[in-house]
Amino acid sequence: MESLEAYPGARVVEVRLRVGALASVVVDSLEFCWGIATKGTPLEGARLVVNTVPVVMHCAACDADVELGGVQSFRCPRCDAPCFDLRQGRELDIESFEIEEGETEKAGVKG
Repeated sequence: MESLEAYPGARVVEVRLRVGALASVVVDSLEFCWGIATKGTPLEGARLVVNTVPVVMHCAACDADVELGGVQSFRCPRCDAPCFDLRQGRELDIESFEIEEGETEKAGVKG
């Protein structure tokens, strides 16, 4: 939240997360707890947007990156060979956040 300190009076409107399918995050639980976890913080009242990132593995047999349909089987959907090289799916990143400048900030700007 160091970035927010540069904008006195601003508030966070939206937080966007990238959550991989293998990140061990239950998105429904995260969304349910968001309001509780952010109460009394600069994030209170902000919308939470969660973008789920699918699992992508590299198939050595096909020599291609393939998206898996689920996390129960790590086999190539093209050739059914086992895949061991994870390329995507464990992310838990803040993708972006949107702030709204406060009225005091806008009033103090001279142009």
